[in-house]
Amino acid sequence: MKYHFPAGSRATRNTTVSIDPIGDAAAQPQEPAQDRPDWQYTGLTVVELEAGGSHELDLVGREAVVVPLHGSVDVEVDGIARHLFGRENPWGVTDVLYAPLGSHVALHSVAGCRFAIAWSVAERVFPVQYIAADAVSSELRGAGICSRQVNNFGTPAALRADRIIVCEVMQPGGNWSSYPPHKHDTATETETVLEEIYYYEVAPSPVGTPGFALQRVYASDAGEIDVTVEVRTGDVVLIPHGYHGPTVAAPGHDLYYLNVMAGPADPSRDDRQWLISDDPQHTWIRQSWEHEAIDPRLPFGAAKQQGATARTSEDSE
Repeated sequence: MKYHFPAGSRATRNTTVSIDPIGDAAAQPQEPAQDRPDWQYTGLTVVELEAGGSHELDLVGREAVVVPLHGSVDVEVDGIARHLFGRENPWGVTDVLYAPLGSHVALHSVAGCRFAIAWSVAERVFPVQYIAADAVSSELRGAGICSRQVNNFGTPAALRADRIIVCEVMQPGGNWSSYPPHKHDTATETETVLEEIYYYEVAPSPVGTPGFALQRVYASDAGEIDVTVEVRTGDVVLIPHGYHGPTVAAPGHDLYYLNVMAGPADPSRDDRQWLISDDPQHTWIRQSWEHEAIDPRLPFGAAKQQGATARTSEDSE
């Protein structure tokens, strides 16, 4: 499927995932542009470094957020150095670093690590920004089996940037997220146009067996699309348009996914915004949450000490 990439299918010599619509001299050749003419604004690189390993890139025409997934990493952006303490696994809260348009980024790990570089096209330069883990807004959204945790380190309220919007979602095994199904593919007063990347990691079961999740994407007025896939650790799904959700974690397998969003510059808006529309057939579910408790398995990891914020009624992922 042209919107689902199983683990390893987008690997290069230096990366485990490389999604790059505008081209990168360091990446292996991608499929011809006509295979995905509707993918224009966002990209994702996932890198695994052995102890002492390094990775470098130049952000030509793009801005980026470095997100540790496992372990810690030292990052230098145009001479500004930061140590990202990271985390033991994705089910927690991490510090991140924003690297601006045109910068050179060098990463080094003493002990080995895995990290994501989420990026989007950009035209305006913003300063390098470090967001510490204890400054990340960690929301608990939904209720009951729709309970999930969202870490908002790269959303408009948390990060100054040109176009990129980044957050991460984690949900206990058996739960649903990205629900009710929603879209952001039409420019209106209440909705923005944003394509979106989902990158997944799935925790093993309590007895150590590998797990999976399910992802659904379907058509809206913006265009036809029909994706119903099983996803596993390292998989990627691209959402150029359409309603997306639910994302369902198999029982016994906690789920993590990283969301990367961006869209065309909109001269009618002063800043980037993340505005969505629910599928009207399913938006009723929000009202039912008022009488349900949040899953007691939440929050995950460091958020237990930091104190996750209360759920919001108008959530998206």
